[in-house]
Amino acid sequence: MAKYLLLKHYRGAPAPKNDIPMGEWKPAEVDAHIKFMNDFAEQLERNGEFVDAQALSPDGVWVRYDGEGKAPVTDGPFAETKDLIAGWMVIDVDSHDRALELAAQLSAAPGANGEPIHEWLEVRPFMNERPNVTD
Repeated sequence: MAKYLLLKHYRGAPAPKNDIPMGEWKPAEVDAHIKFMNDFAEQLERNGEFVDAQALSPDGVWVRYDGEGKAPVTDGPFAETKDLIAGWMVIDVDSHDRALELAAQLSAAPGANGEPIHEWLEVRPFMNERPNVTD
């Protein structure tokens, strides 16, 4: 089994076919989308492939360490649009092909007008080994 992170982006990925921002959807369309996401997670849980899923607000700040005894430095959010993450799902599957298959299914979540979004999802494997560093 290998863990993969399926990343949903607010923007920055190639535009989905149904590219209407969620803020413009009807309440019933938002409810249908959330139901799809919950049903999908429940299916994965039954299959033993679900690890975690969370939706994220577009609000946030960048933070960095600025030295011992100093307050953290904050700024933003001024992330590149490709870095603005809407949410994620962590899966634990038998193969890379299975991760791609599940990401494709998740891409079909309903959006505006009840039509599938066909959004792009970023599929990232978890690092299983320490990187090989040479002197």
